[in-house]
Amino acid sequence: MRLTNLLRTTASAAVVGAVAFGFAGVAAAQDTGQERATTVDDIIVTAQKREQNLQDVPIVVTSLSQEVLQDAGVRDIKDLQVLTPGLTVTSTASEASTTARIRGVGTVGDNPGLESSVGVVIDGVYRSRNSVGFGDLGELQRIEVLKGPQGTLFGKNTSAGVINIITEAPSFTPTFNAEATVGNYGAMAVSGSVSGPITDTLAFRLYAGRRLRDGFMDIDVGDGPRPETDDNNQDFGTVRGQLLWLPNDNTSVRFIADYSSRDEYCCVGTQIRTGPTYPFVDALSTGTGQRPPAAGFGLLPFSRTAYANRSTGQDVEDMGWSIEANVDMPSLFGGATLTSITSWRDWEFVNGQDADFTGADVAYRLQDGDFGFGVENLTQEFRLAGQTDRLDWLFGLFVTTEDIDRADSFYIGADYAPLLSFQLSAALNAANPLIPISPNIIGCFTRPGTTSPQIQGCLGTGGAMPSPSPLAPTGPAFPAGQSLEDVYTQRSESFAVFTNNTYSLTDQFDITVGLRYTMDDKRLQGEQSNGTGAAAGTCAAGLGNQAAIAGAIGAANTPLILGRLCLPWSNPFYNGRTISESESDGELSGTVKGSFRFTPEAMIYGSYARGYKSFGYNLDRVQTGITPNASLLFPSEVVDSYELGAKLTLLDRTLLLNATYFDQRFENFQLNTFLGTSFVVESIPELTSRGVDADFLWFSPIEGLSFQGGVTWTEAEYGNFTAADLANPGNFPQLSLLPGATASFAPEWSGTLSINFDRNIGDDLRVGFSLAGKYMSDYNTGSDLLPFKQQDAFTTLNGRFLLGSADERWTAEFWVQNLTDEEYIQVAYNAFLQGSAFQSTVQPNGTYYNPALDSQTYDAFLGAPRTYGATLRFKY
Repeated sequence: MRLTNLLRTTASAAVVGAVAFGFAGVAAAQDTGQERATTVDDIIVTAQKREQNLQDVPIVVTSLSQEVLQDAGVRDIKDLQVLTPGLTVTSTASEASTTARIRGVGTVGDNPGLESSVGVVIDGVYRSRNSVGFGDLGELQRIEVLKGPQGTLFGKNTSAGVINIITEAPSFTPTFNAEATVGNYGAMAVSGSVSGPITDTLAFRLYAGRRLRDGFMDIDVGDGPRPETDDNNQDFGTVRGQLLWLPNDNTSVRFIADYSSRDEYCCVGTQIRTGPTYPFVDALSTGTGQRPPAAGFGLLPFSRTAYANRSTGQDVEDMGWSIEANVDMPSLFGGATLTSITSWRDWEFVNGQDADFTGADVAYRLQDGDFGFGVENLTQEFRLAGQTDRLDWLFGLFVTTEDIDRADSFYIGADYAPLLSFQLSAALNAANPLIPISPNIIGCFTRPGTTSPQIQGCLGTGGAMPSPSPLAPTGPAFPAGQSLEDVYTQRSESFAVFTNNTYSLTDQFDITVGLRYTMDDKRLQGEQSNGTGAAAGTCAAGLGNQAAIAGAIGAANTPLILGRLCLPWSNPFYNGRTISESESDGELSGTVKGSFRFTPEAMIYGSYARGYKSFGYNLDRVQTGITPNASLLFPSEVVDSYELGAKLTLLDRTLLLNATYFDQRFENFQLNTFLGTSFVVESIPELTSRGVDADFLWFSPIEGLSFQGGVTWTEAEYGNFTAADLANPGNFPQLSLLPGATASFAPEWSGTLSINFDRNIGDDLRVGFSLAGKYMSDYNTGSDLLPFKQQDAFTTLNGRFLLGSADERWTAEFWVQNLTDEEYIQVAYNAFLQGSAFQSTVQPNGTYYNPALDSQTYDAFLGAPRTYGATLRFKY
């Protein structure tokens, strides 16, 4: 059937939530009112870039229709995890630091130099970072979650999976939709769309929405000057316009342009364990500087009160456009379709940050444009696809250029130097009680020309302290103000050719072969400076007095002093440093699949896939000891994946049962971890992820009642490695808990279940309800696997009840997210300059962690609390 006729032909009433390849099925389904699916045959996916019934695809795919997404309250991809077993989505210091993980594998999103392990594709356009692809998605037609490496068809290669999102397309039938929402925490939202024909060959759709909400975190502002007393609010706006042009019977063109913005303040971490540095932090702040410690410095009770004296405002702007053209060519190779997708996107982010998350004025970043990053992409994809009686074939070309600009600016506050002095003098006092605990002790080590006897007298190591005390500083050791100002520019160019072909050897046995060759080229330019340079002068003075310091406190204690004086933002070796690096790499990826159908209701399949995630640069200050690292490069990540699965369709094709065993082995897994002072990217030699994915969907005999869910059992473990196996052996002490251990964010069990009911009662009314739940067993939320970062098993539930007219002209919904107000953490991390967990000496078990010596304060970014409200919808 020709393309234009397909778009205008009345679709089968069963095609609901399914979008045909491109957008043909969308327009057709809209023209018939979008009835709900009633059998498994109605579920159409495009996981192999062509229309297929879900049960014919030899891939693990969780397909979520428009109705299921709406019933579960899915507004952005973070909400999606309640419906998808094996998927976790977390955010940290800002909404720009959002990470999706599948089967326990993902890339922490704090560093834009790393590409995503889980790719996001929206209407055929690959989004290069998870944070770039997250936001208010507007009107959704369907979401497909593809698990495992996708090394052939979806833009750039991905090593862990793809989230494929299809939004509503323009309709040639005039439609109008509007909704208004109110909820707790002052939530208010309005959105609406209008669609219809402009001419006989041109249709449009326009969507706009706005969401507002107060923050759900209470903030103790301590010393100030932060004015906001809450955090994690929402102020989100988006507009999205589309045109669908059908110039002739063989051609269609879809143009999409969108713009969205966020003007919010987010995100403050709260203490989950306060360590022995508490008295020092509290003494430096007005009132309470942080949460008081629990007995024995154990875990603190869950609380949504956090501490921050500096603002955490964030501005995010996301804009772009895409053009997708499909041209039928009946005379080419017996019938083929040429697809072209061109896109441009620009994403900018700036924010402020309280780096220490206490009421003391220790360290911060300002929201004035000198801290943040931007990503600009231009992509072009061509695909030529066709089919014969036995062969479905596809060949393609993908080209993209990407520019990343990152600016980092760091400020130290008035309480920075006293906090360091308190900590250093306390550590020295433990070894020598004659050394006093003082907020001015740094001055002892940094006065120019200081000799060892003078330092000894200053510290009081020679006997009683003289009067007046020599601890009185001659000037501030670390004057408050800007201590770091860096800029990075990364240019990436990627070129790929690919093919994906399925050949039916018999009516029951199919073979699929996909290959892709990718060539990546990246160039990095950077400039690093120390702002005013005053903080770096303190480090230089300490280095100049190194011999005198060793004579006063001993050579073993000297690294403790110099390490604290010469942290990356106060290290003079960075001042005026320029960076210029370039790298190219090519990789062959792809897949081989075999599927055998015993009966129309039963299929088994096996597959091998190789995935690839490009190398990159750590756009941050990285140093070994006192010296900056010569290179910021980290290598490419590759994965070999094997799967064996079965797909069953039972009970007169109303019940779907699918199960798959997977075995994935990652090499050079790109781990981005926060070590308490900076982010470090380290390539872990091996990570394996093995387990079982199982899904079911049942359209019950009761009209309007359906059940959907699944379970994932995962065993994700790091291989054994030593310091010699790392690019930077000096990182091993902080990563010494990893060898042979379960990876972070890898719960052994993850399960979902949703119940959906929707039917007419009488001629005029419609009622419905839904309940969606997600269970995850316990897992560690820290890249370094420290035990205080463990999250216990938990379950979240979302519920919804609706009442409306039978023709759906109006619908009133009452909803609740996190129904039981489950208390859980997203990500736990080491608090900035507040203790230490890893020690300098190796323990008997081979790690550098001794629980008895753990003095670290731990913070965490929390999961959202219970939210509830009502939504009124109108549809014409």
